[in-house]
Amino acid sequence: MKIKEVRELATKDLAEKLEATEEALHQMKLNHSVTPLENPSQIKATRRDIARMKTELRQRELNK
Repeated sequence: MKIKEVRELATKDLAEKLEATEEALHQMKLNHSVTPLENPSQIKATRRDIARMKTELRQRELNK
């Protein structure tokens, strides 16, 4: 997910997307510990998406 896509989301939608993405990351980590993922770089990409979303939420919080 690009930063442009993150900025276009409403705050409520962004918070919901963040929660879903964090849950997906947790599930990926569990699956990876049992059987290796086909593409382990997905974990890294998902972590970065979460960071982008958290950063945008924090910026919106500070700009109120």
